[in-house]
Amino acid sequence: MKVVHYVFGVVMVALLLQGCAFSRGTLGDDVKTEVIAAIQKGTTTKTEVVNLLGAPDRLVQLNGRDVFHYYRYDAKAGSLLLIILNFTRLSVKSDDVFIILNREGIVEDVISSKRTDELAFRFWPFGE
Repeated sequence: MKVVHYVFGVVMVALLLQGCAFSRGTLGDDVKTEVIAAIQKGTTTKTEVVNLLGAPDRLVQLNGRDVFHYYRYDAKAGSLLLIILNFTRLSVKSDDVFIILNREGIVEDVISSKRTDELAFRFWPFGE
């Protein structure tokens, strides 16, 4: 009979120690759309871009051109924490801005995306 009480006690403790967790993290600075709109193709210089947006998060050189990459990553996770088995669903989206400068340091093209506003917590780890 003592073994049954012991097993029952262990099962009850195990049921009480499970839980849920929600977490969120971001990497990089938010790039405002009005700042991106201020960058004009053919007239804005490299120095003006750096004054508006700061130093790029990544700098890539392609065929003699500089590509400034600014980004912001947003991650959200929901977790079901059990004693033996844990389930987590992680969602990550990014806002990216690519500014392509020609050999003279003048903006040739601006490519941007803003997707982090659409990121939602998804708790259930299996499918949608």
